[in-house]
Amino acid sequence: MSQTVWTELIANIHASGRRLVVAVTGGGTKAISQLLDVAGASRSVLEATVPYSASSMKHWLGGLPEQACSESTARLMAMAAWMRAQRLASDAPSAMLVGIGATASLATDRPKQGEHRIHVAVQTEKLTRSLSLTLSKGKRGRKKEQWLASKMILLATGEACEVDTTAAADALDQQYIDNEKIDRLQQHAEADWTELLTGQRNCVALPIRKQKAAVRPQVLFPGAFNPLHEGHRRMAQVAASRLGEPVAYELSITNVDKPPLDFVEIQRRLENFLQQDTNATLLLTDAPTFRAKSELFPGCTFVVGADTMLRIADPSYYAGERAGYDAAIQLLAERGCRFLVFGRLLEGQFQSLEGLAIPAPLRRLCEEVTENEFRQDVSSTVRRACEATIPLNLKE
Repeated sequence: MSQTVWTELIANIHASGRRLVVAVTGGGTKAISQLLDVAGASRSVLEATVPYSASSMKHWLGGLPEQACSESTARLMAMAAWMRAQRLASDAPSAMLVGIGATASLATDRPKQGEHRIHVAVQTEKLTRSLSLTLSKGKRGRKKEQWLASKMILLATGEACEVDTTAAADALDQQYIDNEKIDRLQQHAEADWTELLTGQRNCVALPIRKQKAAVRPQVLFPGAFNPLHEGHRRMAQVAASRLGEPVAYELSITNVDKPPLDFVEIQRRLENFLQQDTNATLLLTDAPTFRAKSELFPGCTFVVGADTMLRIADPSYYAGERAGYDAAIQLLAERGCRFLVFGRLLEGQFQSLEGLAIPAPLRRLCEEVTENEFRQDVSSTVRRACEATIPLNLKE
């Protein structure tokens, strides 16, 4: 690559002291070769990968995203890359690690129905940022669109490494046509979010309506709450009435086999709670399993749906080992934890606790909410498909 503003930018990235993992799919893969073409790459690049097929993407993320090319998918890829950097450079300060994720839908050798677009995201211990560009369709060939995608990746990487990107940004600006512009989204982490992500804390109380949250609730409602909806609120009300205790919502930023929630997603969920005008307590944890939750909240009753109970009873969630399942259920019992189980619509039929095929030791820890007490056939997945995106107030 000739000596240009881009080679200078890459040299500065290599000299920044940051350690990078880069994941690119759909377009922009030349950014990887360009990073490696400039001397000093061994100081910065830990790994670069191209999860191009659906099976490869599933392996990289722990599951297929809702859309192959989207801003949220780029953020998922960036978080997975940051977690990978932690494993590959375990001796490096987490503040020096950067995850880069990029996904693009560019011109091909066949007609394409949707827009041509590029999404790049970066993840650090204190920041989630994304850059998105919708291209003027039909105005460029694939080679020029690839150039743009690669340069967006380099620009985002330079920004994450906190080097001077002024000249590179100006060079990129000169390539836009019509009304093209990069849309940016970013969220800086609260200090305790970073501590949670890096394992320094295991529970954070988020300030809903500025109230002080109880860190050791007696009734806990775990979930993704993406988004929080009327069904969730009604379940919490029924649980509070049944058990005589206030209900705290719990959102785990970690998942058994998927990347953690990034800071944009954390803020999105918090904004959703605020918009619902709830007086609830919301706890953020790093406890993806009920075994881990029981360690944080011994003696707690968990509010769950019938679908969750089926997952808890499935040995495949314990590495396929029955012994792992038996040990987990015994530990829950020893810690005094129980489940308040609400019926759910599963495969077109309403299923309550009574009709679930679960082992007796787990059933003994459960209490049922009957269909007469509560039934509301709504899911967050359907709500996400039907509702417009919630406006965010993301912090610069």
